[in-house]
Amino acid sequence: MLEDCQIAVVVPAYNEEKLIGRVLETMPAFVDLAIVIDDCSRDGTVARVQAYAEPGRLPYQLMLLQHQQNQGVGASIKSGYRAAAVHGADVVAVMAGDAQMDPDELARIVGPVVAGQADYVKGNRLFSGEAWNQIPRHRYLGNAFLSLLTKIASGYWQVADSQTGYTAISRKALEALPLDRLYARYGYPNHLLVMLNIYSFRVMDVPVRPVYHIGEVSGIRLHKVIPTLSWLLLKGFLWRLKEKYVVRDFHPLIFFYAMGAALGVPGLLFGLYLLYLRLFVGPVAGTSALFAVFLAVTGMQALFLAMWMDMEYNRGLR
Repeated sequence: MLEDCQIAVVVPAYNEEKLIGRVLETMPAFVDLAIVIDDCSRDGTVARVQAYAEPGRLPYQLMLLQHQQNQGVGASIKSGYRAAAVHGADVVAVMAGDAQMDPDELARIVGPVVAGQADYVKGNRLFSGEAWNQIPRHRYLGNAFLSLLTKIASGYWQVADSQTGYTAISRKALEALPLDRLYARYGYPNHLLVMLNIYSFRVMDVPVRPVYHIGEVSGIRLHKVIPTLSWLLLKGFLWRLKEKYVVRDFHPLIFFYAMGAALGVPGLLFGLYLLYLRLFVGPVAGTSALFAVFLAVTGMQALFLAMWMDMEYNRGLR
């Protein structure tokens, strides 16, 4: 319990035999329930968790859920969220089974939700200068790129480190969100932010310390993840615009986004075509170049105005 709120922690685990014990042993004292979701591990993860389920071994209730086939980390968290809601948890946090989330920071993650200051809190490993030195450089840059795209797609312009899984969510948000639609794999935190914005829930970033080089093994391959998540974010962005600014409350920024796409994309393509002609064929007409610049600049101005309007509309969700 923390200020009369029941705290549950969802622990997604896939082949975490070496580190899952550390996660369970270091869980803070205020945690009431830990739900480990084994995503069809091929090692001894299940046996390790079952050993901790012996009566009196842990000061909190431990629950083990097992997927019969590997479904992805997002699917594991969905299973955990549902189980926590059934057990009446007021706040549900997520801590990965690879011990990359400092348990001493859990109180800061759940605190704003417990206090009613936010509906969803996420860790931000990029806040301090430590991240640049501790996170593998390619992952840091990939994270920064995806965070930028997530700001645009989700409407939460104040958040960063979109890929962190160290989060806490309120029961109110869990009951409102269509969890069946949540992306099943690595892009789930990006997709969840889009959902939260559609339902106008307040989101807060909390600085957390990056934890690496403790024996964790990452299965993330940026050359596959970035194109997949970029496509996911584009679909999420269009879904959010439709649901939030057309279905629920019509807003003129829709026109500016449409104008930006209608003018900016053709202007950019036409400009590239003229550049190709100039480099490999010969001179191009000045009027054609001016027309391409007009389309591109007008389109970009419309896009930036739409983004600014989106930012102002969502300012109250900080």
